[in-house]
Amino acid sequence: MSDTTSAIRLRGDGVTLAADRWDPTAQPSTGTALLLHGGGQTRHSWQRTGQRLAEHGWTAMTIDARGHGDSDWAADGDYSIAAHARDLAAVVASLDTRPVLIGASLGGMASLIAQGADPTLARGLVLVDITPSAEPEGLEKISTFMRDGLAGFDSLDAAAAAVAAYNPHRRRPPRPDGLRKNLRRRDGRWYWHWDPRMMADRSNSPEQAGVREEQARTAARAITVPTLLIRGAQSDVVSPEDARDLLRLIPTARQIDVGGAGHMVSGDDNDVLSEGLIEFLDQDLRM
Repeated sequence: MSDTTSAIRLRGDGVTLAADRWDPTAQPSTGTALLLHGGGQTRHSWQRTGQRLAEHGWTAMTIDARGHGDSDWAADGDYSIAAHARDLAAVVASLDTRPVLIGASLGGMASLIAQGADPTLARGLVLVDITPSAEPEGLEKISTFMRDGLAGFDSLDAAAAAVAAYNPHRRRPPRPDGLRKNLRRRDGRWYWHWDPRMMADRSNSPEQAGVREEQARTAARAITVPTLLIRGAQSDVVSPEDARDLLRLIPTARQIDVGGAGHMVSGDDNDVLSEGLIEFLDQDLRM
């Protein structure tokens, strides 16, 4: 089975978002899946999954969130979860079909909030290693990694070393060239390709963690569509109890654990993630 890929632009809430679209060519599309990445990542973290979904008959769109990759930076510096959720709702409104939302970390939380606000928005929800309650130590580790990268890197090797230190259990690629999609060279240094003002958004501060959790719990209680939680078995962000809590909030949800994967499941074991995702789509959402 083959597929075709195209770069597209989508309208968010006052920003233009960059995306890649994969369309199956060997059969009519089964449906549309929107793939949303985590904070500090870009749409390229979902590339292999987008290809796999298209090979399996789905139209897949991998989207750069506001302030990330090739999408617009927010003129007002608003990088709250609510802003990301509004962008997602605007994208879905532009489609001619109800998609499945597949979000990792930040993208998953935005998907949860958007779907909770409008339970008819999408026809399915996949949360990749994100739940309303999360482990503070794991969240702080992510924030530290992002803050430490604000000063940039002397080389791609230095950036690769920072990634390896954050994810010591992940196999390190033999060459760091793949990071070029997530970095930009400026004034002789390499910088992550996201707006540093994200780190200054007070709504994302540790002091607001309780508010964010309660908003997410309220959204989860409103979810009525088929839902899957994909958890990294070695995640330091979503504990087994956090996962059980989500299943209590969404009693119809299912869970799979990806062995050997941490919080960044899509990079740690993309093949296992894709297999579990496709099984869920086939069983619960194939039209």
